[in-house]
Amino acid sequence: MITYKEKRPWGWFEILHEESGLKIKRIMVEPGKRLSLQSHEKRSENWTIIKGRAIVTLDDREHSLSINQMIFIPRRARHRIENSGSSEMIFVEIQTGTYLGEDDLVRYQDDFNRI
Repeated sequence: MITYKEKRPWGWFEILHEESGLKIKRIMVEPGKRLSLQSHEKRSENWTIIKGRAIVTLDDREHSLSINQMIFIPRRARHRIENSGSSEMIFVEIQTGTYLGEDDLVRYQDDFNRI
């Protein structure tokens, strides 16, 4: 059951499940788009690619991921995901932590000038 869906300049996300200390999202990134380079103070994330290909920046390393591959994003790590394919890329994000609000975010770079 989808509890919430929000459009973003890079695609959209929908919240599939939310409870204390846990939030699960499905996120779609349009071809050639990427999320901001960011970090979170109070949560970590697990990302699993379910459609397409992605380039994930985690601190100073880039990782190329495809369907069924996953990566762990530790709390405070600088990270971003980019759609490196020619069709939409979808991944599932599992957030865990003491606070899961959208405002637990520090942006370092952003293609849409939201810093």
